Amino acid sequence: MSGTLDRIRPVVKKELRQIRRDPRTLVLLLAIPAFLLIMYGYALNFDVKHIKLVLCDQDQSRTSREFAGIFLGTEYFDLVGTIQDAAALDTLIDRGEARAGLVLPRGFGNDIAAGRSPAVQVLLDGSDPTTGATAIGYINTNALTYSVRVVTGRLDRLGISGTGLPIDLRPRVWYNPELRSVRFLIPGLMAFILMTVVVVSTAFSVVREKERGTMEQILVSPLRPLDLVAGKTIPYIFISIVSIHAVLFVAAFLFDVTIKGSYLWLLAVMLLFLIGGLGLGILISTIAQSQQVAFMMAILLTMLPTFILSGFVFPIRNMPAAIQAVTYLVPARYFLSALRAILLKGAGLGAFWDQLVGLLGFAALMIAAGAIRLRRGEG
Repeated sequence: MSGTLDRIRPVVKKELRQIRRDPRTLVLLLAIPAFLLIMYGYALNFDVKHIKLVLCDQDQSRTSREFAGIFLGTEYFDLVGTIQDAAALDTLIDRGEARAGLVLPRGFGNDIAAGRSPAVQVLLDGSDPTTGATAIGYINTNALTYSVRVVTGRLDRLGISGTGLPIDLRPRVWYNPELRSVRFLIPGLMAFILMTVVVVSTAFSVVREKERGTMEQILVSPLRPLDLVAGKTIPYIFISIVSIHAVLFVAAFLFDVTIKGSYLWLLAVMLLFLIGGLGLGILISTIAQSQQVAFMMAILLTMLPTFILSGFVFPIRNMPAAIQAVTYLVPARYFLSALRAILLKGAGLGAFWDQLVGLLGFAALMIAAGAIRLRRGEG
């Protein structure tokens, strides 16, 4: 054991000295993840609010104004104009000046009073299907709420009291009561940013030795391949742990995403994720012959898979079976699932032990592959 430490120690010192001489690496590892979390955390938002709405109230009655007020009294719709000619809605939506149009026909109030069902027209801009589908849900909910209110009022006037809906639905949302998309996105952003930054910074380590001609000297030394991998990853592990805590601080301070579960399990999950990422970076650096190639490989192997195949944005269960099989090769899949269980749900080991095993397997595979590639003459 002491012999291994004696062999690793010089490599660690050399790497720390190299990092100290290159402040860009420290900035990349320490400051960039927290900065990117702030930028993406505010930029990425799936909450659909402030939909631009144009109102065409052809009835101009008290009842029509009351119905329109249901839409205008919330943060989901912003009234950007009122018109009398429904045909003008097409132009406004085409120009992007409105995303939705609400047309209340003449006689709307009289029909409601007479117990008839007036036809209310809703026009939506479907070029953005997410916004369009959400807007339809808001409109249907508001219309249903108003309809129930009208029916209840009629029953009261007829002297039929105490009549309620057949089902008393009382939904209760766990872990994210406000259904804020930022709580869903922050763990994914942490995985996305950390994986990309850690792999890119580490991928330069061995490539830098190649470009400076010092790799041959290292390969003829008594160092074993595993010793070299350990010596080059240990400094980055400690620096990355500091960076992780900066990211956690930003998530808690700015986005109110705090650690609900065990901090020790969170640290263990992040440590395995980091080791796997650092191992992947070492593996890439043994394959690439220049820092430019190493950078491109690191981006392609981390950014796209983490964003698309980890469940960060697109649910894995909705993907074809063949693509779902590929996701098992993406470490962010395991990390993200465990991270959400600990950060958002406060779950224990029983909820994510299989994700921990997946991260452990990936880390072992990357370290072993990097060590094999670093055998004399292969790195």
